[in-house]
Amino acid sequence: MIDTHCHLGLCDPPDDELVAGARRVGVRRLLSVGIDDAGSAEAIAAAQRHEEVFACVGRHPNGATGFDDAAAARIEELARDPRVVAVGETGLDYYRGRAPRTDQHRAFRAQIEIARRLGKPLVIHVRDGGQTTDGEALAETFETLRAEASGVTVVLHCFSAPPERALEAAEWGWSCSFAGNLTYPKAETLREAARAVPDELLLVETDAPFLAPQVARGKPNEPANVVATAERLAEVREVPYHELEAAVEANAARVFGWDAS
Repeated sequence: MIDTHCHLGLCDPPDDELVAGARRVGVRRLLSVGIDDAGSAEAIAAAQRHEEVFACVGRHPNGATGFDDAAAARIEELARDPRVVAVGETGLDYYRGRAPRTDQHRAFRAQIEIARRLGKPLVIHVRDGGQTTDGEALAETFETLRAEASGVTVVLHCFSAPPERALEAAEWGWSCSFAGNLTYPKAETLREAARAVPDELLLVETDAPFLAPQVARGKPNEPANVVATAERLAEVREVPYHELEAAVEANAARVFGWDAS
């Protein structure tokens, strides 16, 4: 199995422990995601230390205040590192309101262009609030992607929208990555969305240290827990675990360009 989205630098245990724990349960690839310049540099350093780890660099929408050309240039500089396989996470977050919407849009559009110039996938964060996301932020995110991200490989991280939005994403060829909230007892709408995603666009993640699956809920999440989410996803899609594992690993290798072996 693989973890297509975690934040090793935000987890309490050292990278060595997290990677070793993931390795013990068969997690062979991890994408560590930066949310700002420091976090992005830390993700690259983790990727340089561990063969299993790759990096994603960018500016999270909650940290987009004051985003300018210099900030975009720094992301592009970081993204040129050979251990960086994606740009982001970027997008829109209207739940916390930590950054002005105009700055969020500016950072979002800049990172779309960086991903296009470098030929790397774009990892999207979108949040409106509530158990599922289906408000202004999602609508504006989809509108921006449709208008400006043609030709860019798009990954909708921690997909939390209704089934019809999953089908819409599929029409545009965007991958949907599911996290531990898929396993929560009240998340039936999200599980319906997970059933709607085509096999070739399906990914799994932890978003560690956030969103621990139900079996570890209330504790800090870690990459090894992606297996619990993947097991529940296999149940939801009514396929054997080994089939889901093979599909997800192949999808991640295609999207992020890493060796699937």
